[in-house]
Amino acid sequence: MATQARARLLSTAEDLFYAEGVRAVGVDRILSVSGVGRASFYRHFASKDDLVVAVLQGRDTRWREWLRDSVDARDLPPGERPLAVFDALAERFARRDFRGCAFVNTMVEAADRDSAAHRVAAAHKAAVTDYLDQLLADAGYRDHASLAHHLVLLIDGAIVTAVREGTTEPARRARRIAAALLAAEHD
Repeated sequence: MATQARARLLSTAEDLFYAEGVRAVGVDRILSVSGVGRASFYRHFASKDDLVVAVLQGRDTRWREWLRDSVDARDLPPGERPLAVFDALAERFARRDFRGCAFVNTMVEAADRDSAAHRVAAAHKAAVTDYLDQLLADAGYRDHASLAHHLVLLIDGAIVTAVREGTTEPARRARRIAAALLAAEHD
């Protein structure tokens, strides 16, 4: 029973935080929507901040698995896999519930770089950078670490632009820029 309550709290909080923002959603709203009682909430989480961290940790795992699976499903040779990340993002941007990057959104709301939520969000970005670094290394790029940071910058820019424009086109534009960057690296 306790596990079901925890799962409902996490699922409800994730949906509400992503749709409305972490600061805009209070514990009372999470309890009301989830149907979980206050005492049960505090058995699972010492505070809303602890809930935010748990939500981000779960989302990090699922999001990175989704990205890896999306790239793998394309069954591309190593040299084409880094650009497949942008194709996966275009699919994500097309979702009706797309509201940007939960981790960037959280970092903006939790402006305190020392907060636990900010650290979890930054760790997510570091893990995505590491994944890109590995894709680029596997593709034979000598300066793969630096290129990975450049691609993450393009990814984050595409995400923010997709929110602003409400289209998938930013992923395609970022892909073209990434392709030019990678081609220049091979010259």
